[in-house]
Amino acid sequence: MNRYNILILMNTSESLIMSTSVPPTVPMAVKIDLEMKARIQRLGDVRHRSMHWLMKEAIRQFVEREEQQEALRQEGIQAWEAYQDTGLHVTQEEADTWMARLEAGEDVEPPHCHV
Repeated sequence: MNRYNILILMNTSESLIMSTSVPPTVPMAVKIDLEMKARIQRLGDVRHRSMHWLMKEAIRQFVEREEQQEALRQEGIQAWEAYQDTGLHVTQEEADTWMARLEAGEDVEPPHCHV
């Protein structure tokens, strides 16, 4: 969800008013070796993008991927804790049977958990 970089144009009788909402940014320095710098520069030239844009995009993608991975990890921890508390589970055979039916195109409910 990107709520930034919104351009609002309003034509009034006196002037054209332009407003931009941009998130606050801070400069950061990253030390990379000369070979990596050259690789980024070559990629930027081919993609018609600046090195700055490529590095920002790489960081954005990395952070999103890592956040998703951490969310999955936390979900797994919560599932394990719920299992330890309740003992509710399905067997591998039950899960395999259910998944095979889904793969075959059947619209089936997941198996019921049991102790």
